[in-house]
Amino acid sequence: MDKKSLFSIGQVSKLFHISISILRYYDKIGLVQPEYTDPETGYRYYSTRQFECLNTIRYLRVLDMPLDQIALFLKNRNIDCIQELLEQQKEEVIRRQQELKIIQKKIENRLNQLLDALSSELGVIALVRTPSRRLASLRTDLTPKSYLDLEVFIRELEQQEENSVTFLGKVGVGLSAVSLLKGRFQPYEMVFILLDEEDSFRGETVVLPAEDCVTIRFQGGHSQAPEYYGKLIEYIRKNDYKVCGFSREITMIDDGLTSDASQFVTEIQIPVAVNV
Repeated sequence: MDKKSLFSIGQVSKLFHISISILRYYDKIGLVQPEYTDPETGYRYYSTRQFECLNTIRYLRVLDMPLDQIALFLKNRNIDCIQELLEQQKEEVIRRQQELKIIQKKIENRLNQLLDALSSELGVIALVRTPSRRLASLRTDLTPKSYLDLEVFIRELEQQEENSVTFLGKVGVGLSAVSLLKGRFQPYEMVFILLDEEDSFRGETVVLPAEDCVTIRFQGGHSQAPEYYGKLIEYIRKNDYKVCGFSREITMIDDGLTSDASQFVTEIQIPVAVNV
C-alpha cells in the first residue's frame, strides 16, 4: 500500500478538528473506517474518500443528530432519507427549546424566592392574601430534622412528573386544622410540593384558592417550628379568626442552599376565615 497519498489519523484529527479517540471510536462502530490499517503497527491511514464521510458527520453532529441516525443515512444516502432525518431533528430542537424555556422560568422563580427570603422580616406575624396555588401532595407522618429527611418523599412525587429535565417547586410540610387546634405540632401529616405554573405534573394535585393566611417567617428549620405554631395559634385566637385548612410550612433557605444555619429561613402559613 502506497501511503504517500494517505493521511495519518493525527493529520485527519487536525484537519477535521476531531479527536483521535473519536476517530478510533468511529472505526470501532463501523461508521468511518480508515482506508488502510497497518497490520504491524495498527496505525490508521485515511484517504480523501473518507473526507466526504467525515465532513457529513461533522455537519450532522453540529445539528446534534445522534450517531445511529447518521449511520443510517450514510448507509442509505438519498434525499428522502436526509429530509426525514432533518425534519426529525428539527422537531427535537423545538422540543429542547421548550424545555430550556421552562428551565429558565423555573430558575427565575427560584431566584425570586431566594431574594424574597433574604428580605424577610423575621418573627413578625401578619395576615396576608395568598394567590391561588397548585400542590402535589403525599400524606404521611414524619418529623423531619432537615430537608434531607424529605428526600425520599420528594423522589416519590417526582416520579409522576412528565418532564424529567425540570425540577419541581418548593417542598413543604403541613398539619391538619384538627392538629393545629389541639396544639399538636408534630409529627407532620403531609409532604407537598408547591408546583410552579409550568409544571406538567401527572399525579394527583390540589388547587388552593386565593385565601387569607396568618403567616410568620423565622430563622431556623422544621425543628424550630413548634414554637412558632404556638404563636400563630395564639394570634388566631386573639383575633377571633377561624383555622380553615392545613398549614403550609416551607423552608425558604435551608441546608440545601447553605451550610450556615444562621441564614436558614422558614415560613409557616395557616389559612383562616377572618369574618367569623
